[in-house]
Amino acid sequence: MSERVAGPEIQRLIQLLARLPGLGPRSARRAALHLIRKRDELLGPLADAMHVARERIVTCTSCGNVDTSDPCTICRDERRDPTLLLVVETVADLWALERAAAIRAKYHVLGGTLSPLDGVGPKDLNLSSLVERVSGGDVREVILAVNATVDGQTTAHYVTDLLSHLDVRITRLAHGVPVGGELDYLDDGTLAAAIRQRTDF
Repeated sequence: MSERVAGPEIQRLIQLLARLPGLGPRSARRAALHLIRKRDELLGPLADAMHVARERIVTCTSCGNVDTSDPCTICRDERRDPTLLLVVETVADLWALERAAAIRAKYHVLGGTLSPLDGVGPKDLNLSSLVERVSGGDVREVILAVNATVDGQTTAHYVTDLLSHLDVRITRLAHGVPVGGELDYLDDGTLAAAIRQRTDF
């Protein structure tokens, strides 16, 4: 879009929207035009919501989830089984498992997977706090709910080795999660079946 067609404010909006996952330059222009046309219904409320999110959303120091409180809502939920710890790659995976409502466990977000090609090593993940949580004594089972990708499985093996000296059962998701599949794209029934049919790692 030429500067003669739109001012710098609109150009900036398009550039920022284009940084979002799944939005290229053309989709960003369409989204920007839609927001501008619906500025009272969408643009204003969206700007307000984003401002509030920027000011109030924090990362839970216990599990790595994002919320408006620390510890997060899940960590503070006394109805959850403290002996079960679900280890996930990202917050998106945590949300996907919560949608499935298959288990009332605590979570631990790794913040990614080990990927030497991308320069992601053990120090880049939330691993030391995982060992600390499991060493605390409450956790009896660690469920590795990582994606069925090469990096996900590499990470699962690394975590298993990391926790091998502790008296804890380590399981992983079972049938239903396809090889190469990502949790955030799976339906709720598949996720629920995978949780119920978890196996020893």
